[in-house]
Formats: sequence, structure tokens, C-alpha cells
Amino acid sequence: MPIATLSPADLRLTIDPDVLGFADTSELQDETLPWIGQTRAEAAARFGLGMDPPNYNLFVLGEAGSGRSSLLKQAMREAAAAKRVPPDLCYLHNFDAPERPLALRLPAGEGRLLRQLLAQTAKTLQDEIPQRLQGQDYKVESERIEQAWKNDVALHYAELTAFAEARSFSLHREAGRMVFTLTGKKGQALTEDEVLALPKARRAEVEQAEQELRAEITRYIEKTQPLERAMNEALAALRRQVVRPLVERELQAIRAGLKKQIKDAAKLNAWLDALERDVFDNLELFSGDEGDEDRLDALNSVLARYRVNLVVDNAGLAGAPVIVEDNPLFRALFGSIEYQSENDVLMTDFTRIRAGSLLQAHGGFLMLHLQDVLADPLVWEKLRRFLRSGRLQIEEPGVSFSPIAAVSLTPEAVDVEVKLVLVGSREQYYQLQEAAPEIARHFRAKVDFADSFIASAETRRASAIFVAHACREHGLPHFSAAAVARLLEESHREAGDRARESAIFARTEALVMESAAICRARGGPCLVAAADVETALIAHAARHDYPEQRLREEIAEGDVLIDLHGVRTGQVNGLTQIDLGDYRFGLPVRLSAHAYAGEDGLLNIEREVELSGPIHDKGVFILQNYLAALFAHLAPLSMNASIVFEQQYHGVEGDSASCAELYALLSALSGLPLKQGIAVTGAVNQHGGVLPVGGINEKIEGWFRVCEAAGLDGSQGVLIPARNRRHLMLDPRVVDTVARGLFHIHAAEHVTEGIELLTGVAAGELNAAGHYPHGSVLGHAQDALLAFRRACQMLEHPKAPRRHFRAGDRSGRRY
Repeated sequence: MPIATLSPADLRLTIDPDVLGFADTSELQDETLPWIGQTRAEAAARFGLGMDPPNYNLFVLGEAGSGRSSLLKQAMREAAAAKRVPPDLCYLHNFDAPERPLALRLPAGEGRLLRQLLAQTAKTLQDEIPQRLQGQDYKVESERIEQAWKNDVALHYAELTAFAEARSFSLHREAGRMVFTLTGKKGQALTEDEVLALPKARRAEVEQAEQELRAEITRYIEKTQPLERAMNEALAALRRQVVRPLVERELQAIRAGLKKQIKDAAKLNAWLDALERDVFDNLELFSGDEGDEDRLDALNSVLARYRVNLVVDNAGLAGAPVIVEDNPLFRALFGSIEYQSENDVLMTDFTRIRAGSLLQAHGGFLMLHLQDVLADPLVWEKLRRFLRSGRLQIEEPGVSFSPIAAVSLTPEAVDVEVKLVLVGSREQYYQLQEAAPEIARHFRAKVDFADSFIASAETRRASAIFVAHACREHGLPHFSAAAVARLLEESHREAGDRARESAIFARTEALVMESAAICRARGGPCLVAAADVETALIAHAARHDYPEQRLREEIAEGDVLIDLHGVRTGQVNGLTQIDLGDYRFGLPVRLSAHAYAGEDGLLNIEREVELSGPIHDKGVFILQNYLAALFAHLAPLSMNASIVFEQQYHGVEGDSASCAELYALLSALSGLPLKQGIAVTGAVNQHGGVLPVGGINEKIEGWFRVCEAAGLDGSQGVLIPARNRRHLMLDPRVVDTVARGLFHIHAAEHVTEGIELLTGVAAGELNAAGHYPHGSVLGHAQDALLAFRRACQMLEHPKAPRRHFRAGDRSGRRY
């Protein structure tokens, strides 16, 4: 089959602006922006967001810039608008175990209301309890209780005094202690010397009397202490009786103020009952001297227990929350407990508990990026535990490693119902599936964003709507239909396919902004023209093409050896693509081959020095087997051959050079020279079919620019796989040069077509006798292989003349 030479019409898709259906994008800015080319992803996203059962979290995978985050945010907001507002979350003081604060969920807005009501209650109690305890009724009754106690105590004290006097002792109180003194006959207190001067018998009587008095004092204390306790209990009961109506009124106001149905109503009522008991237990702190700082500090400490720590306030929401956590640190995601150093001790309480994104997203949606989550192993492990249990325990892990003592706090764990949207690349998704298989059970909604999509009139209009929205969002001038057509053409080039558009709209958006900037800079009309888009593309390349320019200069200066004219045996120019991430370009690379008699077969020099990747090695093995199949009738082959990429020092990967390697090897075997003006790219299969390769446009343009710099004479061109024809979206300058006949693009279905183009000699086919025609490329190669076999056979027989043959030398000369 003869090789095809492509016409200019085959090299590029050109979109007619008139078929787009609008004059400029201002006509489209009010239309709804669809999910362009992401029908499957949209259906999966809406399915996952609409599933209420647990474990239907979403894993969004695709390339950055495909709209995976922005479109999911839009879908999350739409889904959230149809959901009810989730409850507030409060933390309260635990009166039974202060180190374990209680969690309380209230209907949205009720948390703020409870906080206000309790603050007002605390203020009311602080103001009115002292007034009630200073009222006339309370004073009269408390004085009666105290007086009754005093009367009882006085009676017992009089009995004790009489008992002491009967034994010649005087008794009085001093600084809360009972002090007694021995008296003389005249009632005067005896000194120590006078006591020592008493007769021995009298001193014994005094000692006996003293012991009896001490025993009586003990009985006195045993009698009066219960009286004092009874008085205190009576006074406390009186205070509670006086204050109870006030406290019950305030707490009832709180219960009545929370009108909505509360899921945790029993829990709140139990807590309010505990608060009431706590008020009664500390009533003595509410009244006293205003200057008593210790009492005031204690009172403030008690009142602090009655606060509400509203960690999640959903009062301002109209639907479910939508949170995008771009900085998922441990504290930001799971919440935290703040500490304050006091006297070299880290102190905290329930009011210092802070909610993280997970708690804030309860009842709604939370978006995370997988790479951010995996960056911190502690975050990832905690998230996995949360996915298993559905409960969140707020903790501060760093406190356990603090060099100073810390007050521990363990807030009550809470159930969290949240739809997680985890965004990552395909590689990350499948790596995660392998490393943590249980994750698949929790992320049952897989949202796979396409890198490209089949172009149609609908998708092109949708792309134009995207441009219109970008112009409106960024305040840019709108685009003419011709400018949009040029953007669409560039989208096809990014996709590397005339039938498909690229789904990476971040690149399109950047090109829109750059084109608009050029339009404004030239001070032209208010619409961006196609020429502005073209200028933006050229300017973008100029900002990124220094590595390509430097490598082309090395070729022009002769540092990198590339022949652009004439013919060479065993040498061909292959094409390679270099991807720098933000810029791709193609460059030629010389491949050379040698062949001679031997038994070692084909040597891939790159593989031997570990500069080739597995895909390249696979391509070399395939061409080696194809070559063996071509000459299977001569098997076994007696050949030593080597193939090398000249001046390549950084490794080789990919199989797109296997056609060029085969041609260099056939040239070395046959002795037929190859045209150096035609560069080759393409992979080969075991049947000689030429397979499509990637980066075809960059490779062609890279070779074109090298040839253009050296001077085009009409003999240069490229040989590409015929299956790459639909991938061609070449630069208009290349298309124009082809139209003028100064550059050619040839497409081959089979490797034999390419060898005929490069040598100008027919490839040759096996005849009925099992040989290739004399004078064909494969016929020359067959002759060389037969000569190699004879040479090897002569080496096996020492008496026979020894001759060394090389490929292409069919004269039988000895050298």
C-alpha cells in the first residue's frame, strides 16, 4: 500500500464562527453554565449527594483544572438548599464530672437563645438573691433560728460554767477556745507559783477536778455542735425556701423560652435540675461583704458554670451547611481545646472547647482534598476512625506531650452526620484503594471527571457559555464568535484529538484572561478578537519555551548532531516529546544502528546502561521479534546488532521510537541509506503495523522549527502513524508551509511503507520460494543475514578461510 502524504486540510480542524450561533459571548452570560462534557460525573455526583444512608460519601477523581472542585461546590450548594437546617451544638458544664463536659444539640437558633437566657438568669440570680436574703421576712426568721440556737448554747454553757465553779475554776472563751483558771477562796485567779505552793493533797484534788472539767467541756462540745449544724441546716433551708421561687421561675422561663421540639429535652432538663441544686449549694456566696474578694471570685467561678459554649451556631443558615476545608489541620478539622497557663499549670474548662469543620458540617457537606489530608498521618488516622464510628471526640493531642502539667478535659463524643466529598487524582484514588481497602466501603459514590469529551454543537455552545461566565466573573471584555472558535480549536489541540475537546477548563480560563488583557492593551474594540487569542498563545509559548529554544540552538550550533539533508546508512532522526509540566515541546534525536555477524542478537545500549524505561524496552523487544519474523525462513539468525539514541544522557522512555529504531536497523542490515530530512515517530507491533503515539503535534512542530531554522528546501518532513491523523491540530504556520510545498507530512499504516519512503527502494515481499526480491530493502537485508551466517559457520571450522562480513558489504571482501 503506498504511503499517504497529507494535505493541509488533514493537518488541522478549523471551526467556522458562523456555526456557533452567536455574535459574541455577551449574548450567553445569562444562560446556566452546565457540566460541560461531564454527564457521567454529574449523574454520579447528584446520586451521591442525594443518598441519605451512611457511607455514601463521594470520592471525586480527575485532573486538576477539570472543574472537579468548582462543579462539586455548585452541586453541594444545590443539594444543601433542599435540606433542613441542622441543629446547633453546645457544650455545658458537667456538675457531676467537670472534666467531662456535656454535649447538647438544639434546633437551629435555640443554642443562641439558650445562651442568652442563661446569661440573663445568672445576672438575675446575682442581683435578686441578695435582695431576697436581705428581706425582712428572711431576717426575722433567720434571727429567730439563730436566737434559738444561741439560747440552747447559753443554757449548756451555763451548766458548764456552774460545773467549773463547783470545782474552783473560772471559765471563759478566748479566740474560739475554752480557757479555764483555778481560783482561790476569794475568787481570785491563782498564779502558777501559788498552785505549786498548794499542799500535795490539794494539788491532787485540783488535777482530778481539771480532768473532770475537761471531760465536761468535751461533752459540752458534743452537745452544741449538732445544735450548730441544725441551725446551719435550718438557715440553708430557709435560704432555699426564700430563693426557690426565684430560681424555679427563671429555669421555667428557660424551658418555656425554648419553644421548638428539642431532641435532647430530657438531657437539658436534667442539666437545669443540676444547675438548680448547684445554686442552692452555693447560696451563701450570693450575699456578703462587697469587699470580700475571695467570695466574689468564688461566686464568679460558680456563675461561669451556667454559661453555654455554643460551638456550632446554625441560626443564620437557610439550608444544610456546605464547608470547603482547604487547610485540614488536626485542630481545624476535628476541633480543639484551648489551654491557658496559670501558675505553671495548663488550665481549661468547657468554655474553651472549639468546633472543627466536621462538627460545623453536621447535617451537610464537607469537601476535603485527599493530598492535604494524607499530608498529616495523625489527621488521616483520626479521619479513618471517624468514618468507622461516625462519632467525633474532640481532643488536644499535643497536651499529653507538654513539658508542664495540664488539666485534662474529655468532652462528650457526639454523632456527626456529614457527607464527605474527598477530591483527588486517579492515581491517588487507586493507591488509596490498595493501601486502605476499607475506604471503598465509606466512599461508595465515585465521581470520575473526564479529561476530554466528544465535541458536538451542544458542547461547543456550553464552552462558549463558560467563556461568557468567565468574562462576567472577572470583569473582562466579551469574546467575539471568531475568538471563541479559536479557543475551541485550542481545546481540541489540548485534547490531542480533532473529535474531542479538553475538559481541563482551567487552561481555557487562563487563556481567556490573557487574551482579554491583550485586547485591553492594544486599546482596540470592546470585543476580544481571534487575533488576540493567537497573540496570547504566542506570548504564553514565549514565556515558557526557553528550554526548547536552548536545545534548538545547540542543534544549530552543532553541539547536538542532527543531519537535516542528504542520506545516511544506519541513521535516522526520531522525534521525542519533553513535558515540563507547564509546557510541552518536541525535538529530534538521532538514532543509529550497527549490524554484523554474530550470535548475540540485538543489543539495546540504553537498556544495558539502565537509561531506558520498561515501555521502551518492550518496544525494542517487539521490533526484535518482528525482525525475526521477517526472516523466519533464515532462522536461526546469525547477527549482532546495536541500537542507540545518540547524545541522550537522561534516560529514554516510551515506545514511540520503535519504528525509527527498526528503520535504522534495516538500513544497517541492507546497507541502504535513509533520508535525513524526514524524521520518524511511531510504535510498531509484532505484525509490522504502525501504532499511534502521543504528543504528535509537539513532535511535528519541534522538527519543523529545527528545519525552518536551518532552511526549508522542500525535502524535509515527518513520517507519522496513519492512526494519528485525527490527532493533528498543527500550528497554522506549519499548515501554511505544507501548503507551499516546503514541508511534508507522511502517514504510514505499515512499517514497510515507511522504509520505502526513507530509502526510495521497494520494501519487498516474500515470493513463492520464500525469499525477498533481489534489490528490495528486505532482499538486501536477507543477503546480509545469509552472509552473516556463512561467516559464523566459517568461524566454527578453523581450516576454512575466515572472512568477516558487515551489513551492506555483499562483495565478500576480506578486511
